[in-house]
Amino acid sequence: MPEEREVIYEFIQVGGSVKVTAVDILTGIEVSIVGDPAAGETALKQVAQRKLDYVLAKRARELPPDP
Repeated sequence: MPEEREVIYEFIQVGGSVKVTAVDILTGIEVSIVGDPAAGETALKQVAQRKLDYVLAKRARELPPDP
């Protein structure tokens, strides 16, 4: 199970879509998605959170091992 992290979400309406930005507080890593406002805030947050989890995991795999 992924570690619980504090995340800030920002929602910006862009025409008929909404841009959701999720920022991990600890690392400052930021991701964005664009979705349908009809999907609802909870569903859009879940998609943004999954993308953020993916990026965090990918960066962790790319880090060189500690000596």
